[in-house]
Amino acid sequence: MEFAARHRAENDLTIVTISGEIDVFTSPRLREELLEVIEGGALHLVIDLGEVTFLDSTGLGVLVGIYHRLRARDGSMSFMGASDRVRRVFHVTQLTKIFVLHDTLDDAVAAHERAMAGH
Repeated sequence: MEFAARHRAENDLTIVTISGEIDVFTSPRLREELLEVIEGGALHLVIDLGEVTFLDSTGLGVLVGIYHRLRARDGSMSFMGASDRVRRVFHVTQLTKIFVLHDTLDDAVAAHERAMAGH
């Protein structure tokens, strides 16, 4: 499956849907796409990993870098729809300590709303 990323705004959240493999070859494109979204004013991202078939450490590095950039702007980033295979990569690397993996978009939106209410 060819790598692709698209995004849409939903209230104050931006949902970024990624498909295909995220590896050493496609990670630079992922980084560019996410930076464009942030430069466009998005502060709160939900990354939909439902169509991601593979994720390696290079891709994780991009996601961590984007996360830190968002945090510096009081933004947030969470994930949804990850397959068991992709979810395992987050667990093995212990990134579940900083990233929240939601099952559905509704779960991600509800968690975001709770977080914003707490501010």
